[in-house]
Amino acid sequence: MKRIKFSKKMLAGMAVILLVLLLRMFNVGHYFSLEYIKESQVRFGEVYAQSRVTVIGIYMFIYIAVTSLSLPGAAVLTIGSGALFGLVTGVILVSFSSTIGATIACFASRYILRDWVQKRFGIKIKKINEGIEREGAFYLFTLRLIPLFPFWMINLVAGVTRIPLRKFFWVSQIGMLPGTIVYVNAGREIAKIDSLSGILSPGLIISFVILGIFPLAVKKAMAFYRKRTGRSELFSKDEDKGA
Repeated sequence: MKRIKFSKKMLAGMAVILLVLLLRMFNVGHYFSLEYIKESQVRFGEVYAQSRVTVIGIYMFIYIAVTSLSLPGAAVLTIGSGALFGLVTGVILVSFSSTIGATIACFASRYILRDWVQKRFGIKIKKINEGIEREGAFYLFTLRLIPLFPFWMINLVAGVTRIPLRKFFWVSQIGMLPGTIVYVNAGREIAKIDSLSGILSPGLIISFVILGIFPLAVKKAMAFYRKRTGRSELFSKDEDKGA
C-alpha cells in the first residue's frame, strides 16, 4: 500500500480550509464585524459610567502588566484606550501606565535579569551608556521619541545602564507622550465610525496619515536639531551595523 506524501503547500492549504470551516461553524466572523464592535462599545460605555474607577484601575493594571512583562499588545491597548476613554482620559491612562510598566521592566532588568540582559544586548548597552555619558537624559529622551528600537528593548537595556530609575521614569514619560497622543487620537477617530463608509472620513484619514509620518517627521526634526546644536548623531552608520 502506497503511503501518501503531503507537501508543505498541501498541508498549508488543508490548514486554511480547516480554519475557514471552523470560523464558519462557530460564526467567529460576527465578533469582528463593525456591528458587534459598536455594540461592545455601547456595553463598555454603560459599565464605565457605573464604575469609572474600577474600569480605569483594571485597564491600567492590564496595561502595566503587558508593558512590564514585555508582552506584545501595547500598541493595540493604546489605540483601544482612545476608542474607549476618549483623547484626554486615554492619553493620561496610557502615559502613566506605559511609564510605570516600563520602569518596572527597567527595575527587573537591573536587579533580577541583569546577567541575561548583558549577555543578550551587550553591544547596545555599551552604546547607550556612552550616549548617556555624552548627552545625559537627552539621549534617553531621543530614544523614546524616535522608535529606533522597540520600547521593551529600551526598558531592558536601560536597566543595566547607570541612569537612575527616577530619571528614567520622567524622561520616558515625556519622551513617549507625543507618540501616545498620536495613537490614542487614532483610536478615538476609529471609535467614531458608524458604517464602513466612515473609514473614508477626513478625521480618520488624517489620523492614519499622522500615524504613518510621525516617526519619520520626528527623526528628521531631531536630526536637524542635532545638526544645529552640534550634537552627534544618535547612532552612526558603523554603530548601526554593529548594534
